[in-house]
Amino acid sequence: MANPAIPTSAAARRYALWLRIGPPLLGTCGVLGFLLTWQAASVTKIVDPRHLPPATEVLERFVTNLAYTQFWVATGHTLRAWLLGLLISAAAGLILGVLIGSNRFLVKATHSTVEFLRPIPAVALIPIAALLFGPRLGSELMIIIYACFWIVLIQVFYGIADIDNVAMDTSRTLGLTFLQRVRYLIFPTLLPFLMTGLRLAATVALVLAISVELIVGTPGLGQEVAMAQINGSAPAIYSLIITSGVLGITINALMRYVERRSLFWHESVRGGRSA
Repeated sequence: MANPAIPTSAAARRYALWLRIGPPLLGTCGVLGFLLTWQAASVTKIVDPRHLPPATEVLERFVTNLAYTQFWVATGHTLRAWLLGLLISAAAGLILGVLIGSNRFLVKATHSTVEFLRPIPAVALIPIAALLFGPRLGSELMIIIYACFWIVLIQVFYGIADIDNVAMDTSRTLGLTFLQRVRYLIFPTLLPFLMTGLRLAATVALVLAISVELIVGTPGLGQEVAMAQINGSAPAIYSLIITSGVLGITINALMRYVERRSLFWHESVRGGRSA
């Protein structure tokens, strides 16, 4: 009599193998299919090649850019604005979020102000930033900090709201100071929410950094896109767009790695799910 566990075990191994190689394989097929469609649309002139150059030409320009010092300098300027804006907004959002979120009076007192300012699109402030700082780093930082601050702040509020009331009352009964409550109770509880906010803010910060460079003219990848547009070089424009996409994917992967390492103790990470 055949052992029924053998086919079940074999099926389980095939399923485990598919889980390991299936998603990357499907992703690769999707990218290749997109590039082939792009190439065919340009070569057959379904889309004017002046507006959509062939994918091979764009990828060749993308690889060529890697050998140019100017390209890496522009990338460095963009990443500098991204990092500084993200760090400042994260620190401000965390500190003010803990101070306000831990006090019911401050929560009620600032609620209307937060709800009024938070929905204002950061890109609407770009003209003001240009007037205040001109084509300099300050313009990028103003826009990035404004947008990312609210993302971090709201996530910190959610984290504090998730604190168990019994645990908070117990900490007060034990006579813990405010700083001790922050260290042993508040921060560990809000950390998963904070990491989610940082991951979201990191992507937004990159988008806004390039947008400000494109509109205001501060040094960076956005300025390079504007110069390529002025020169009428479609391959250069598309290659820089691909560069921005690669940076976005890299930053998101980096933030997910930091998130998993920071929350190694949390059930969402130990259970293999994204926080």
